[in-house]
Amino acid sequence: MIPITVGRSGAGKRAIAGEAWRALLDLSMSQRGHFFEILSEFALTPGDFRALAVLEPDVPRPMGALAHSWECDASNVTWMVDRLEERGLVERRSVPTDRRVKAIVLTPRGVKTKARLFERLHEPPVDFLSLDRSTLEEIRDALDKLPPSLRVPGRLRGSGRPADSHRDTA
Repeated sequence: MIPITVGRSGAGKRAIAGEAWRALLDLSMSQRGHFFEILSEFALTPGDFRALAVLEPDVPRPMGALAHSWECDASNVTWMVDRLEERGLVERRSVPTDRRVKAIVLTPRGVKTKARLFERLHEPPVDFLSLDRSTLEEIRDALDKLPPSLRVPGRLRGSGRPADSHRDTA
């Protein structure tokens, strides 16, 4: 007996979603090496990246809140903050309402480093740039349709573009 296979167009919604999700995960996993190369350029660890990603300029975060957002023990936060503080990327500040609590804030050097790091991470790989404009627009527009739960907070329509960016006209 010859097996009957359903072509891509005849697949059910769940199967199509599975194919698309696998493709997104495969793409993400294929770029892990690139991600770690960029972290290495900045002499940062994945933990350092995680820390910098949640810290914002002029917004001190209590160490307990960082432990919660990083999903780790407070002792790990101390160690990670020590590393970043030694490099001049963050500083500890007392919380005016409770001097026992230490809050962490990016230093001017930390703000610059974070901005440069994210600029570098958002540079498209050469192979991606080799796609024609129409294909890139289709990919961008399809990703814009992702539900909010799959988007990065603070990004325009899930596209990864900062809300204040403009589209390249080239």
